[in-house]
Amino acid sequence: MSHDARFGLGRTITLAGPLPLDSGAVLAPVDIAYETYGALDDDGGNAILICHALTMDQHVASRHPRTGKPGWWLQVVGPGKPIDTNRYFVVCANVLGSCMGSSGPASLAPDGAPHAMRFPVITIRDMVRVQAMLLDHLGIATLRTVIGGSMGGMQALSWAATYPSRVRSAIVIASTARHTAQNIAFHEVGRQAIMADPRWLGGEYYASGDVPSAGLAVARMAAHITYLSEAGLTEKFGRRLQARPDSPHGAKSFGFDADFQVESYLRHQGISFVDRFDANSYLYITRAMDYFDLAEEHGGKLAQAFRGSATRFCIVSFDTDWLYPTAESRSIVRALNAGGAAASFVELSSPFGHDAFLLDSPELNRVIDGFLKAIP
Repeated sequence: MSHDARFGLGRTITLAGPLPLDSGAVLAPVDIAYETYGALDDDGGNAILICHALTMDQHVASRHPRTGKPGWWLQVVGPGKPIDTNRYFVVCANVLGSCMGSSGPASLAPDGAPHAMRFPVITIRDMVRVQAMLLDHLGIATLRTVIGGSMGGMQALSWAATYPSRVRSAIVIASTARHTAQNIAFHEVGRQAIMADPRWLGGEYYASGDVPSAGLAVARMAAHITYLSEAGLTEKFGRRLQARPDSPHGAKSFGFDADFQVESYLRHQGISFVDRFDANSYLYITRAMDYFDLAEEHGGKLAQAFRGSATRFCIVSFDTDWLYPTAESRSIVRALNAGGAAASFVELSSPFGHDAFLLDSPELNRVIDGFLKAIP
């Protein structure tokens, strides 16, 4: 099958389903929003699936329709770039539970009202099942590569474990095979901030015309701290104060305004996030990440998830990432080796912490480019 697409062509389709979920619930029909880049070869052998992180979306290399900002991985995806759209057919889908066109709490239930908290709890593996349904719709039987960072890396691992015969290679960046107690704790702080906002209304805020913006902003602020490194924060902000030339005390207000530059930065991150993301989606997706435990899905042994796998793996970590530190990546590599899977691993140096994979990183670009070109 030959499939040709305009660069950055955005689509939403409805899949009849039914989709059995890990929770025991069944979802049908299922909407999935996605974008494609490049052209699919006649033999379908050049397809790459990009899996996005928690707050990202399908607009990996095209302008975001709400914010007007460029795609979130423009330095990696495009003509002549590491994921070269002149060579590969690239698919990126908005995950199940999100708010950019795929089925989630903000989408309409059969009764015409938003699902809200009636939407079933989902898992990373449920997200992957929906992506597999999308690829079936597109006529893609096998992926040359599935790639993702952070939650996208979780999906890439789940793809390799759930559909090993469909995945020739997987690139897992700044990710983990399960959430630690610390990861869960940070997510719970964010969820509680949202649910404590009086405007959350038990998740039924859609009809009110108002949203739990204060709670969602705080959740984003708390999470954003985990995406950065202490060295990066110190270099960028230190203890520098906001410029307040009219203040009799210099730059200090001696109050609770955003006196420090880092405070102003975090508040901006929180406020801007509210404009592009749904609070209930944040609850559902963070819960899916917390439930993710690939070893538990395979009898408590991570190596069993990759036993006899023919998939080739590339695992990448960053030395200042304390959210998913290098030790997490090394444990994945050990499990891959124990399972007999082919795996390469690299730790990259960056001052930017977990978010390094989203920033311009020539070293990461070289790793991705070299790995993709080495796949027979």
